[in-house]
Amino acid sequence: MAKERETYIGPWLPEPLITNKIYTPEDELEFASNLSLAFMALLERLAPTERAAFLLRDVFDCSYAEIARIVGKSEIACRQLIHRARDRVRREKPRFETSETDKRRLIEKFMAAVEAGDEATLLSLFAEDATATADGGKVTAARKPIVGRRKIARLYYHLGLKSKGLLKAEIMPINGEPGIFSTVFGQPFAATVFEIEGEQIKAVYQVMNPDKLKNFVGGKDAESNCYEN
Repeated sequence: MAKERETYIGPWLPEPLITNKIYTPEDELEFASNLSLAFMALLERLAPTERAAFLLRDVFDCSYAEIARIVGKSEIACRQLIHRARDRVRREKPRFETSETDKRRLIEKFMAAVEAGDEATLLSLFAEDATATADGGKVTAARKPIVGRRKIARLYYHLGLKSKGLLKAEIMPINGEPGIFSTVFGQPFAATVFEIEGEQIKAVYQVMNPDKLKNFVGGKDAESNCYEN
């Protein structure tokens, strides 16, 4: 896996997961948060040992002694690793939780603006320092994350113009939260999820690598798994 990352073309994102429901604050908010593609992408930015220690402690509830044995470091070193990882996760996670209803409303507005070629509305949906990260792998995609709402709005404005009548998109539960699954001529094109803070989109994560979209083929047939647009 490490060797694959070294030769990977462009940004690398975890494989998106089709989930059979969207998790709301009333049921399993913490689980949904830890399953989200944004959170998984954040974990990927941690050093391997730091990530392992963090997950062993905060997800699997292992003792510091167990973690030290597993990662081959002292308990003191493990405590420092976990402390740093927690600080980074807290710092980079959204400050305000957004309800599933509000997320869906914002995504629907985004989809409508892309389809209509409404650049002004797209601009209003993104935070000033928003980022857009695309994992293309085998297909053409931005080689680096795009930063800034004007660049991102312009990107999706042009995407809407170029794909008019070709791209079919639907809202679907991806990694426990509302996302967009899109196809071109019935073939998977992208799985897109959003990091939303308040009433604006803070980040977009778009997986376009066909190898990572294989599980989405036929996902439309599972009525409990998707939402009609």
